[in-house]
Amino acid sequence: MLAHVRYWIFAGALVLPFGAQARDCVQAAAKYHGVSETVLRAIAWHESKHNAWAVGKNSNGTLDIGRMQVNTIHLSELAKYGVAPEHLLDPCVSDFVGAWLYAKKVRRHGNTWAAVGAYHSETPHLRDAYARKIHDLVYPQLKR
Repeated sequence: MLAHVRYWIFAGALVLPFGAQARDCVQAAAKYHGVSETVLRAIAWHESKHNAWAVGKNSNGTLDIGRMQVNTIHLSELAKYGVAPEHLLDPCVSDFVGAWLYAKKVRRHGNTWAAVGAYHSETPHLRDAYARKIHDLVYPQLKR
């Protein structure tokens, strides 16, 4: 699946007009991985405010890298597809990897808020709190 990510990233980057890349990569990544573009955009906003250069350090010593704040625990799996940590600073790579990770959660939990929350954590109270935050970004008029 990720083998095609590299094609989309580099082919898309060459064709998209300057400034359109970030928006169009979220859309393309969501479509390619079969996840909600709206939710993926909300995750990117929550994680980094769409900052492609964002790097966060976690209390467990791991890092979250790029716009989608992909955790370094995924690096060994990503390396099998040729994705290195520095690639996650490219917004298109980050979008496709984030969509891929979110799609894995959707396959596990179904197309539910639990899947959205699991993007952040599988721990129920952390998962549910994260899902509420994303829900409130997607549906601000329905904030709890």
